[in-house]
Amino acid sequence: MFQLLRLANLALLILFPVAWFAPLMRAGLLPLFGLSEISVVSGMQSLWQSDVVLALVVTGLALFAPYLKTIGLALVHFDLLSDKVMPVLGWLGKLAMADVFLIALYIVLAKGIGYGRIETAWGLYLFTGCVLASILISGLTPKSGR
Repeated sequence: MFQLLRLANLALLILFPVAWFAPLMRAGLLPLFGLSEISVVSGMQSLWQSDVVLALVVTGLALFAPYLKTIGLALVHFDLLSDKVMPVLGWLGKLAMADVFLIALYIVLAKGIGYGRIETAWGLYLFTGCVLASILISGLTPKSGR
């Protein structure tokens, strides 16, 4: 079981970057025009041009929090880091989940206004799945004495 947790966590080191570049949603201004694909990375590129503070927050939540947690958990799994850091890693997972919430809130608000069209894409499910898998893996990781 513990080996499976290790492998699943290491897989997240590959899956998170894929999720960052995968399309989260397709958005368009009017139903007659084509939809533009938006990913975590393309969304952050737009934010850096318009709102640096929000871009810093999203970069921290979407990129650094989940990846640092995954790396930290891998270090714990291979006994290179004490499991006393698990509460901190748990907080990093919650911060990453906040980003998923922000994306979902954006979709709900945009659909509620009704001026444009938004469709969720497979990247949103991949990113959400990665964050949830990371939370599950850390929850199932046994404390010292493996």
